[in-house]
Amino acid sequence: MRYLGRSCAIAAVAAAVTAGVFSFVTPRAPAATTGTEAISRIAGKPDFNGIWEANNTANWDLLTHDARPMVAQPGLLPNSVVLAAPVLPLGSMGWVPGGLGVVEGEQIPYLSWAATRKKENLEHWIDRDPELKCFQPGIPRALYMPHPFQIIQDDSKIQMIFEFANAQRTIHLNKMEPYPNVLWMGYAVGHWEGDTLVVDVSDFTDGIWFDRSGDFASSALHVTERYNLASKDVIQYEATIEDPQVFSRPWKISMPIYRRLDPNVQLTDFRCVEMVEETMYGHLRKQQLVKHWEGATMNVDITRKIPPGEAVYQRYISGDPPTSK
Repeated sequence: MRYLGRSCAIAAVAAAVTAGVFSFVTPRAPAATTGTEAISRIAGKPDFNGIWEANNTANWDLLTHDARPMVAQPGLLPNSVVLAAPVLPLGSMGWVPGGLGVVEGEQIPYLSWAATRKKENLEHWIDRDPELKCFQPGIPRALYMPHPFQIIQDDSKIQMIFEFANAQRTIHLNKMEPYPNVLWMGYAVGHWEGDTLVVDVSDFTDGIWFDRSGDFASSALHVTERYNLASKDVIQYEATIEDPQVFSRPWKISMPIYRRLDPNVQLTDFRCVEMVEETMYGHLRKQQLVKHWEGATMNVDITRKIPPGEAVYQRYISGDPPTSK
């Protein structure tokens, strides 16, 4: 047999792909065993069962961004920034990694009041981000957090279980009555358009954030998701975001989400409610628990304060316009 060099082998594979010798075959979900209606819904549809995880910096910032401090203050030189006191001991770990954006057109079309609120959210991120308080992350944020999630696909429902905060959502593929309340994860109804799973998500709370940069929505948020299998181990995910109280027009994000192929892969617990108890409620203790940390080059002292009035109970900032209250 004639030996082909590495470059020749690569060229041969590329030519074979171009010629259609190799092609991606969409994995199909097994047909339901009972019920004519059930079989018609699931038979031959793409199979999304598995554990998945995004691999990008969208949870830090949906837009293209340079590295920056998690919490910043002005540096010594003009226009320079350094880590501020809350994250100073973290050193390089206190910096947001730079990354490419996932927003179509690289612009989020905020209304004037909302652009001001977004800027305030970023400046006060460590006080305001719902993720830091272990609230359920909402949609689409749950799909690109740095935690895996599992999809369990059935004939009439698709269940998603997220490692972060044990968040869960159900995508209803069968006819459902309108939902009578609001949810952090929204209320999802899906249907198939060929091999594309299209999901309509509504009935959100007014506290949804999209990332750690303060991008947010109101209770009028409506998300349309589209799931396509780009290969058996890659979902091409798109989400169109509409919120007339916050944005001047609909806008869209897109990204690949990858199947976890680790041996014996499974979700692990990240039930963060108890993890944030001291962060959220420490100011209510009669005797302060966390007071002082001492390192090799600095000491950090914590002084609690009680917010005035009803703010003592406030756990997130509403995304609704101020005039709507």
